[in-house]
Amino acid sequence: AASITRIVASGKTVYGVNTGFGLLANTSIDKARLAELQRNLVMSHACGLGEKLDARVVRLVIALKVIGLARGHSGVRREVVDFLLTLLKKNALPQIPSQGSVGASGDLAPLAHLSAAMMGEGWIDFYGEPIFAMEALRKLDLKPLELGPKEGLALLNGTQVSTAIALDALFSAENVFTSALVAGAMSVDALQGSDAPFDARIHALRG
Repeated sequence: AASITRIVASGKTVYGVNTGFGLLANTSIDKARLAELQRNLVMSHACGLGEKLDARVVRLVIALKVIGLARGHSGVRREVVDFLLTLLKKNALPQIPSQGSVGASGDLAPLAHLSAAMMGEGWIDFYGEPIFAMEALRKLDLKPLELGPKEGLALLNGTQVSTAIALDALFSAENVFTSALVAGAMSVDALQGSDAPFDARIHALRG
Protein backbone atom coordinates (compact mmCIF):
# COMPACT_ATOMS: atom_id res chain seq x y z
CA ALA A 1 0.00 0.00 0.00
CA ALA A 2 2.90 2.36 0.71
CA SER A 3 4.15 1.89 -2.85
CA ILE A 4 0.73 2.82 -4.23
CA THR A 5 0.65 5.93 -2.03
CA ARG A 6 4.04 6.99 -3.40
CA ILE A 7 2.88 6.45 -6.98
CA VAL A 8 -0.21 8.58 -6.47
CA ALA A 9 1.80 11.33 -4.76
CA SER A 10 4.39 11.36 -7.55
CA GLY A 11 1.81 11.94 -10.24
CA LYS A 12 3.13 9.05 -12.35
CA THR A 13 0.65 7.26 -14.56
CA VAL A 14 0.37 3.58 -13.62
CA TYR A 15 -2.23 1.21 -15.00
CA GLY A 16 -4.91 0.26 -12.51
CA VAL A 17 -3.84 2.92 -10.05
CA ASN A 18 -4.73 6.15 -11.82
CA THR A 19 -5.86 5.03 -15.27
CA GLY A 20 -8.94 3.50 -16.79
CA PHE A 21 -9.13 -0.18 -17.67
CA GLY A 22 -9.06 -2.14 -20.91
CA LEU A 23 -9.60 0.23 -23.84
CA LEU A 24 -9.36 3.14 -21.40
CA ALA A 25 -5.91 2.11 -20.19
CA ASN A 26 -4.40 5.29 -21.63
CA THR A 27 -6.95 7.53 -19.92
CA SER A 28 -5.59 9.25 -16.82
CA ILE A 29 -7.90 9.60 -13.84
CA ASP A 30 -7.82 12.65 -11.59
CA LYS A 31 -6.49 12.01 -8.09
CA ALA A 32 -9.76 13.18 -6.55
CA ARG A 33 -11.68 10.43 -8.36
CA LEU A 34 -9.46 7.41 -7.67
CA ALA A 35 -11.76 6.03 -4.95
CA GLU A 36 -14.74 6.45 -7.26
CA LEU A 37 -12.82 4.62 -9.99
CA GLN A 38 -12.29 1.58 -7.79
CA ARG A 39 -15.87 1.54 -6.52
CA ASN A 40 -17.22 1.77 -10.06
CA LEU A 41 -14.94 -1.08 -11.13
CA VAL A 42 -16.37 -3.34 -8.42
CA MET A 43 -20.00 -2.43 -9.01
CA SER A 44 -19.73 -2.78 -12.80
CA HIS A 45 -18.55 -6.36 -12.40
CA ALA A 46 -21.06 -7.43 -9.74
CA CYS A 47 -23.29 -9.09 -12.32
CA GLY A 48 -23.14 -12.79 -11.45
CA LEU A 49 -25.97 -15.25 -12.03
CA GLY A 50 -27.30 -18.51 -10.66
CA GLU A 51 -27.64 -19.99 -7.21
CA LYS A 52 -25.41 -18.59 -4.48
CA LEU A 53 -22.28 -20.50 -3.56
CA ASP A 54 -22.45 -22.75 -0.52
CA ALA A 55 -21.22 -21.29 2.76
CA ARG A 56 -18.34 -23.79 2.80
CA VAL A 57 -17.09 -22.44 -0.52
CA VAL A 58 -17.48 -18.78 0.50
CA ARG A 59 -15.39 -19.40 3.62
CA LEU A 60 -12.68 -20.91 1.44
CA VAL A 61 -12.89 -17.94 -0.96
CA ILE A 62 -12.34 -15.45 1.87
CA ALA A 63 -9.50 -17.49 3.37
CA LEU A 64 -7.75 -17.78 0.00
CA LYS A 65 -8.20 -14.06 -0.66
CA VAL A 66 -6.67 -13.23 2.72
CA ILE A 67 -3.69 -15.47 1.96
CA GLY A 68 -3.12 -13.79 -1.39
CA LEU A 69 -3.45 -10.21 -0.17
CA ALA A 70 -1.44 -10.80 3.02
CA ARG A 71 1.64 -11.57 0.96
CA GLY A 72 1.97 -7.84 0.42
CA HIS A 73 2.28 -7.79 -3.36
CA SER A 74 -1.19 -6.51 -4.22
CA GLY A 75 -0.86 -2.95 -2.97
CA VAL A 76 -3.75 -3.04 -0.50
CA ARG A 77 -3.89 -1.70 3.04
CA ARG A 78 -3.90 -4.04 6.03
CA GLU A 79 -7.36 -2.68 6.75
CA VAL A 80 -8.70 -4.61 3.75
CA VAL A 81 -7.22 -7.90 4.98
CA ASP A 82 -8.52 -7.29 8.52
CA PHE A 83 -11.98 -6.59 7.10
CA LEU A 84 -12.02 -9.96 5.34
CA LEU A 85 -10.81 -11.71 8.48
CA THR A 86 -13.63 -10.14 10.50
CA LEU A 87 -16.21 -11.43 8.03
CA LEU A 88 -14.71 -14.90 8.30
CA LYS A 89 -14.46 -14.90 12.10
CA LYS A 90 -17.99 -13.53 12.60
CA ASN A 91 -19.56 -15.93 10.10
CA ALA A 92 -20.77 -13.05 7.94
CA LEU A 93 -20.55 -14.53 4.47
CA PRO A 94 -21.27 -12.40 1.38
CA GLN A 95 -23.69 -13.99 -1.06
CA ILE A 96 -21.73 -14.88 -4.21
CA PRO A 97 -23.56 -16.08 -7.35
CA SER A 98 -22.24 -19.38 -8.68
CA GLN A 99 -22.05 -18.32 -12.34
CA GLY A 100 -20.28 -15.49 -14.12
CA SER A 101 -16.55 -16.13 -13.79
CA VAL A 102 -14.39 -15.82 -16.90
CA GLY A 103 -11.68 -17.94 -15.30
CA ALA A 104 -8.53 -16.97 -17.20
CA SER A 105 -8.72 -13.26 -16.37
CA GLY A 106 -9.84 -14.09 -12.87
CA ASP A 107 -13.09 -14.70 -11.03
CA LEU A 108 -14.07 -11.10 -11.67
CA ALA A 109 -17.85 -11.23 -11.21
CA PRO A 110 -17.90 -13.54 -8.16
CA LEU A 111 -15.14 -11.58 -6.43
CA ALA A 112 -16.96 -8.35 -7.27
CA HIS A 113 -19.92 -9.59 -5.22
CA LEU A 114 -17.57 -10.33 -2.32
CA SER A 115 -16.05 -6.85 -2.62
CA ALA A 116 -19.42 -5.12 -3.01
CA ALA A 117 -20.60 -6.63 0.27
CA MET A 118 -17.56 -5.14 1.98
CA MET A 119 -18.76 -1.76 0.71
CA GLY A 120 -22.24 -2.34 2.08
CA GLU A 121 -23.83 -3.41 -1.21
CA GLY A 122 -25.66 -6.68 -1.84
CA TRP A 123 -26.43 -9.40 0.67
CA ILE A 124 -24.60 -11.17 3.47
CA ASP A 125 -25.59 -14.42 5.17
CA PHE A 126 -25.14 -13.50 8.83
CA TYR A 127 -25.00 -16.76 10.79
CA GLY A 128 -27.06 -18.29 8.00
CA GLU A 129 -29.65 -15.50 7.87
CA PRO A 130 -29.69 -13.43 4.63
CA ILE A 131 -29.69 -9.70 5.38
CA PHE A 132 -28.67 -6.55 3.55
CA ALA A 133 -24.91 -6.11 3.55
CA MET A 134 -25.16 -2.66 5.13
CA GLU A 135 -27.21 -4.07 8.01
CA ALA A 136 -24.72 -6.90 8.52
CA LEU A 137 -21.85 -4.43 8.70
CA ARG A 138 -23.73 -2.44 11.34
CA LYS A 139 -24.17 -5.61 13.40
CA LEU A 140 -20.41 -6.14 13.14
CA ASP A 141 -19.65 -2.51 14.05
CA LEU A 142 -17.91 -2.13 10.69
CA LYS A 143 -18.05 0.90 8.45
CA PRO A 144 -18.46 0.16 4.73
CA LEU A 145 -15.02 -0.20 3.22
CA GLU A 146 -13.84 2.81 1.23
CA LEU A 147 -11.49 1.48 -1.40
CA GLY A 148 -8.13 3.13 -1.90
CA PRO A 149 -6.25 3.36 -5.22
CA LYS A 150 -5.92 -0.06 -6.90
CA GLU A 151 -7.74 -1.90 -4.10
CA GLY A 152 -10.80 -2.69 -6.18
CA LEU A 153 -8.59 -4.15 -8.89
CA ALA A 154 -6.68 -6.21 -6.33
CA LEU A 155 -9.90 -7.60 -4.85
CA LEU A 156 -11.35 -8.53 -8.25
CA ASN A 157 -8.27 -10.12 -9.77
CA GLY A 158 -7.58 -13.68 -8.72
CA THR A 159 -8.94 -17.19 -9.04
CA GLN A 160 -9.92 -17.69 -5.41
CA VAL A 161 -13.48 -18.69 -6.30
CA SER A 162 -12.47 -21.33 -8.85
CA THR A 163 -9.84 -22.63 -6.43
CA ALA A 164 -12.33 -22.71 -3.55
CA ILE A 165 -14.81 -24.74 -5.60
CA ALA A 166 -12.03 -27.17 -6.57
CA LEU A 167 -10.90 -27.49 -2.95
CA ASP A 168 -14.44 -28.10 -1.76
CA ALA A 169 -14.76 -30.91 -4.32
CA LEU A 170 -11.40 -32.33 -3.21
CA PHE A 171 -12.36 -32.30 0.47
CA SER A 172 -15.68 -33.98 -0.36
CA ALA A 173 -13.89 -36.63 -2.42
CA GLU A 174 -11.50 -37.31 0.45
CA ASN A 175 -14.44 -37.79 2.80
CA VAL A 176 -16.15 -40.14 0.34
CA PHE A 177 -12.93 -42.12 -0.11
CA THR A 178 -12.46 -42.47 3.65
CA SER A 179 -16.07 -43.55 4.08
CA ALA A 180 -15.68 -46.08 1.25
CA LEU A 181 -12.65 -47.61 2.97
CA VAL A 182 -14.50 -47.92 6.27
CA ALA A 183 -17.63 -49.34 4.60
CA GLY A 184 -15.53 -51.83 2.65
CA ALA A 185 -13.66 -52.98 5.73
CA MET A 186 -16.87 -53.36 7.73
CA SER A 187 -18.48 -55.30 4.88
CA VAL A 188 -15.58 -57.78 4.74
CA ASP A 189 -15.76 -58.17 8.51
CA ALA A 190 -19.54 -58.64 8.53
CA LEU A 191 -19.26 -61.33 5.85
CA GLN A 192 -16.42 -62.98 7.78
CA GLY A 193 -14.21 -62.52 4.76
CA SER A 194 -10.44 -62.75 4.61
CA ASP A 195 -8.12 -59.78 4.67
CA ALA A 196 -5.44 -61.72 2.78
CA PRO A 197 -6.38 -60.21 -0.63
CA PHE A 198 -5.60 -56.79 0.82
CA ASP A 199 -2.05 -57.69 1.87
CA ALA A 200 0.18 -54.75 0.93
CA ARG A 201 2.87 -57.07 -0.42
CA ILE A 202 0.52 -58.39 -3.11
CA HIS A 203 -0.29 -54.92 -4.37
CA ALA A 204 3.38 -53.93 -4.22
CA LEU A 205 4.18 -56.80 -6.60
CA ARG A 206 1.50 -55.60 -8.99
CA GLY A 207 3.23 -52.24 -9.10
